[in-house]
Amino acid sequence: MMDPVAGRTQDDGYTTVFRRTPQPRLGSSRSTSSLVGGSEPSCFDDDEVLDDELGIGKRSPCSVDDPSGSSMMALNITTHPEVPAVPRAACNDNFTVLIHLKAPKTSIFDGSQNRNQSARAPVDLVTVLDVSGSMGGTKLALLKQAMGFVVLNLGPADRLSVIAFSSTASRLFPLRRMTDTGRQQALQAVNSLTSKGGTNIAEGLRKGFKVLLDRKCKNPVASIMLLSDGQDTYSISRTGMGISKHRVDVKSLLPDSVLQQNNPAVSKIPVHTFGFGVDHDATSMHSISRISGGTFSFVEAESVIQDAFAQCIGGLLSVVVQELEVEIETTVQLGQLKTGSYQSSVDAVGKTGLIVVGDMYAEEEKDFLATVKVPVVQSCQDQQLLLKVKCVYSDPVTKETVRLEEASQVRIQRPEETGELTVSLEVDRQRNRLYAAEAMAEARVAAERGDLSTAVSILEACHRTLSNTASGRARDRLCVSLCAELREMQERMANRRVYESTGRAYVLSGLSSHSWQRATARGDSTSSNSVLQAYQTPSMMDMVTQSQTMILGGPPSSSHTRKKQLRQARSFPAGPRPW
Repeated sequence: MMDPVAGRTQDDGYTTVFRRTPQPRLGSSRSTSSLVGGSEPSCFDDDEVLDDELGIGKRSPCSVDDPSGSSMMALNITTHPEVPAVPRAACNDNFTVLIHLKAPKTSIFDGSQNRNQSARAPVDLVTVLDVSGSMGGTKLALLKQAMGFVVLNLGPADRLSVIAFSSTASRLFPLRRMTDTGRQQALQAVNSLTSKGGTNIAEGLRKGFKVLLDRKCKNPVASIMLLSDGQDTYSISRTGMGISKHRVDVKSLLPDSVLQQNNPAVSKIPVHTFGFGVDHDATSMHSISRISGGTFSFVEAESVIQDAFAQCIGGLLSVVVQELEVEIETTVQLGQLKTGSYQSSVDAVGKTGLIVVGDMYAEEEKDFLATVKVPVVQSCQDQQLLLKVKCVYSDPVTKETVRLEEASQVRIQRPEETGELTVSLEVDRQRNRLYAAEAMAEARVAAERGDLSTAVSILEACHRTLSNTASGRARDRLCVSLCAELREMQERMANRRVYESTGRAYVLSGLSSHSWQRATARGDSTSSNSVLQAYQTPSMMDMVTQSQTMILGGPPSSSHTRKKQLRQARSFPAGPRPW
């Protein structure tokens, strides 16, 4: 099939990756021809068996003896009261405490830049790809290139399956380990993609879940990556104002194992969705990701789809903590827990609280705010213990349960009098983050009902408030980033046309990022803007850098430069590329 834009076959840019992959070994138990284009079984229990001889799970268990969590192999928990002291005769019914989590490091690469499988948990990944008619030409070529990047960055213990959907959905490639043979066969499956037909997101998603639910073996980490550039023309319809009206509710598209994320007995399968271009259904894609515990990325420019995928797998390939639960015990009374999209609860008497975090990527950070009631004290005590924080989680490599008892305590001074106290910048910046996210959500509601002037006013008011806070006056990096994001959203709400084409998706991707405190691709870049770097982990940044340096073998470049490079790359004749 000829790309009318570049004057070459659609898969020319992709065949470079394909040709560099070793040929299948003799004696392989499955031929490539049996994996691509054949009839599908009724049950997807034909996943490749995991090989214990790979040495997975032989890492030393996490150190749990240090209650401070300072070990490099254990989760680190720190706490910050909003001010260090409260006078004895004073009370505060809304005293804020910050609970900060930081996941331990992991080594994805060894010294020779070869993937070190024993240092991380292996992944079962299903990619659900839109190949409808609108994905033809350059879009499909860039999607193949992005999938080639994913395949080549998965290790021999990771397994991949490929689902393609248009009017219907088909499994092109079963869940197979990414050995040399597996990579070759996965690349051939991706290279076979052609664009045609309508857009049946629901069927593609159902088939993607079926692969993971029917599998007979399970890697510790499982996830779905769903990409679409259009509206679902079969299960989901849209009405005016861009609000999705579902003939089939979004929740009905997801299995019970996703809807019961708070049930430890069921599998956690997040769906990371990617809205490609300006015509996708951002509302439905965001809903699918939010309900399942995944993120929603808005890939505005075709040229950065590979970077968006790279950022996502940079996180998935670095999971170091699973089933994390943070427990809070107070000596006073616990009020609210502000945790975004993470499930939280406070007992009836306000003495204990629970935050269900789930998976954390290597060196990923999470911040939660807890409010407590600080009472008047009659005794002459100099200090008061407010709360204790402890946690329990699973090490995905060793399978061991790690408990950190009393990982952190919060104490404040209770003098007779206090002078002027400085509010903790750590607490202030997280208050700003939550306030900005609330303003974004409120502005979106106004924009959806057609009141763009009110939406812009809400964002402007939030911007002014943030600028006058302690962290705003100190030019704190997060506060500066939030202000820049608010300005960008105002611009994308300039009029109905702009909001419909890019504003809605940009706002929803931002809300997804802030609610999970996890990086999403937004607009036309994943790294050139400080807004987009707010939650990037080192593993994510490394993977994005690797993606960017693959373009013509050069250094990381700006979005504008990369678009120019991609246009130049398309002008090369078929055959080996210079990268």
